[in-house]
Amino acid sequence: MLGAGAGRVVCTGQGIVDVVMRIPAVPEAGGDVFASRHELAAGGGVNMMAAAARDGARVVYVGGHGTGPFGDLVRAALEAEGVEPLLAPDASGDTGFCIALVDDTTERTFISTSGVEARTSLEDLRMVDLRPGDVVSVSGYSFVHDVKGAALTRWLPEIPTACTVVVDPSPVIGDLGDDAVSALLERADVWTTNDREARILLARREQGEACPRAGESDGTADALVALAVRLVGAIDRTVILRAGSAGAVLAEPGGSVTVLPPMRVRAVDSNGAGDAHTGVLCAQLAAGADLGAAAERAGVAAALAVTREGPATSPTAAEIDTALSRHRGARVGPTPQ
Repeated sequence: MLGAGAGRVVCTGQGIVDVVMRIPAVPEAGGDVFASRHELAAGGGVNMMAAAARDGARVVYVGGHGTGPFGDLVRAALEAEGVEPLLAPDASGDTGFCIALVDDTTERTFISTSGVEARTSLEDLRMVDLRPGDVVSVSGYSFVHDVKGAALTRWLPEIPTACTVVVDPSPVIGDLGDDAVSALLERADVWTTNDREARILLARREQGEACPRAGESDGTADALVALAVRLVGAIDRTVILRAGSAGAVLAEPGGSVTVLPPMRVRAVDSNGAGDAHTGVLCAQLAAGADLGAAAERAGVAAALAVTREGPATSPTAAEIDTALSRHRGARVGPTPQ
């Protein structure tokens, strides 16, 4: 259910630690490269939760967190953002981490491990008391983990229809089992994806047709609309297609399509942009905003995030307000004299 309002953002993703390294380029196999800068910070699902909290949402984390140094780092970050962990610390191990390589083009490459966050059970998920208006955020990355993926597959059908489910499939959508993909699609209210992930899913849904059709690969607004409409036709769900500097497209079953022009910025680090978008989108839906307004605001938040180095770079609500006003003004243009 969309636009109920007065709800919380319930995150079922993974709060982990990011080891971020800035490098000129990813080396070839057997090669070597030195990072010009590095950072150790809470990341993964923490970035999305921070984005939602900074935009004013009450955020609940339904995921595991360990008792070692990485778990401590995640808990400290959640506390700083006002996020409420539902589960107690898991004494059986530590939280996992991800090495994020950010090159000079701002592209990022991930190498991930897993920890106790990968072992969230069905009983853990059922501990959250879902309420009308809550927005449940689900990541495709969760289904890479056998225990948590199986738990989510069983839990998703139990989510009340009075809650909105926002699915960010992630690049792993092409590797997930059929049961996982079916569970995600059957309960998703909003499918928010970048263009690469959209093509991966289309290749899977359309019997292996891996290449985009004519007119869907040139990055223009018309091409993005064509790709979004094609994805809606394949999955029969509301789609937000994100394409970075090319903007985004909101397409719904029944033919409604809205093009969301990009806010022009100088990107320095694309790491965390998708998390900023998803977090602000969920925060706005939980506050009762309509989907178009929520997606527009999320796009501005993502644009601001890429102007800052590091993973958890989502702006505050006040920063988004200011940038959104300027963005709308730039689109309208000056008043004729």
